[in-house]
Amino acid sequence: MTATRPVTVYPPDDDGGRRVRVDGEILGRAFSVRDVARFLQEVGLQDWDEMDVVRSRLIEWRGGGPGEWASGA
Repeated sequence: MTATRPVTVYPPDDDGGRRVRVDGEILGRAFSVRDVARFLQEVGLQDWDEMDVVRSRLIEWRGGGPGEWASGA
């Protein structure tokens, strides 16, 4: 993965999970920033950690930022 491929983290679902999409492909559901970092490591950003996820402009957070993991319902 290159740093130009878009990453989208969708709003929390009823269980607090957020779908993570990279370059149009859903990688899975994250339940924390650590999970998002793990997904990004699996697609080529091995050096990324939780702080990289929180600070990155590469990631589009929908339905709340990296601190939002509860459903609005």
